[in-house]
Amino acid sequence: MKVIRDPVHGYIEMDTMGLGLCDTKRMQRLRRVRQLGTSNLVYPGANHTRFEHSLGTMHLAGMLTNQIEEPGTDEKDELRAAALLHDIGHGPLSHVSEGIIKHYTRQKHDDVKHILKKEEIRDVLEDFGLNPSRLAKHIKGETSIGQILCSEIDVDRMDYLIRDAHYTGVTFGLVDHIRLIHEMDFYENRLVVRMGGLKAAESLLVSRFLMHPSVYFHHVSRIAETMCSKAIRYLIENKTIDPFSFRKMDDSQLFEAMRNDTGYAGDIARRLEDRRLYKRALYTGFESVSENVLKLQSSTDRIETEIAELAGIEPEKVLVDIPETPEITEMKAMVRTGDQIIRIDEASHVVSILEKAHLDNWRMGVYTPQEYREKVAKVAREFFDVKKNTKQFRLTEL
Repeated sequence: MKVIRDPVHGYIEMDTMGLGLCDTKRMQRLRRVRQLGTSNLVYPGANHTRFEHSLGTMHLAGMLTNQIEEPGTDEKDELRAAALLHDIGHGPLSHVSEGIIKHYTRQKHDDVKHILKKEEIRDVLEDFGLNPSRLAKHIKGETSIGQILCSEIDVDRMDYLIRDAHYTGVTFGLVDHIRLIHEMDFYENRLVVRMGGLKAAESLLVSRFLMHPSVYFHHVSRIAETMCSKAIRYLIENKTIDPFSFRKMDDSQLFEAMRNDTGYAGDIARRLEDRRLYKRALYTGFESVSENVLKLQSSTDRIETEIAELAGIEPEKVLVDIPETPEITEMKAMVRTGDQIIRIDEASHVVSILEKAHLDNWRMGVYTPQEYREKVAKVAREFFDVKKNTKQFRLTEL
């Protein structure tokens, strides 16, 4: 048994199995994949990696299984291994590349069964009598005990909220995860939170709600991610990189491929490295545009071309970002009250209010270099039929 010093959880104990998995090339790659993608352009300390998060998730999974009577020793070992390996399917820059990988390979980051059956990881799992197919199901939350790792309130979410808050320095990640873990249990084959842990669960949901606009969807992060995503698609479409090989890259390998390109991707790489980002020509929510705009998500390339033509600039100088509506799956978590289980939004007025306020965090954007900002803004507002905001006066102005 060895211990690893973690800035979030203190000392994390590592057994022979964990150390063996950590020493594989697939796991070591996660040391070079940033957890928050391009968020370090906003928060300079946000350079933590998927490797650290994987260790933290394994640590919390062990804590939760140890205080639940139901799982046997074999299942506990399976879950700890699954927790450690749950992010090996992430591509470079984590969620920045997730949609691209899914589009070109039809695989999501948790589709890891084929990875677990290859190379060193398979050999380590075999040495400890662990079944790769079972671990893959745990990672997707398709087993009873897998809910600890992948469900509405799970150890994956707990770790990344605490860890992301720590490294960005924001104060929203104050989650009493120790209390929450000790108030979780299985009831009728469902992972639930007991009433004693309701306040801790509320703090997790409030943290998630506040972290969304402040960190995960900060406008600078969205601009950088959209620029990077466009450059990656350019490299794939021009056969510079293969999408299946791309998934195995780390952050530095991706930027090397972008930097070596003499066209669009190379220009974006230099802009990102020098922090010469595109600017917001349009950035608004559902208060100004109809929810029908979501139907245009698959047509952003065409829209970018049309806006660019109307503005009289090159198509690659316009980026349209129409994200999915924010979804907090934690809202569906179940709370046990006596012999009943109810949804957390029924047990908590705080959560029910958050559910209604959630759409306020959504923003769509049109981004362009600073020199084209005004004319692109005018065209974009007309294109998306943006409602004029009502001017609010201060008392001193009346």
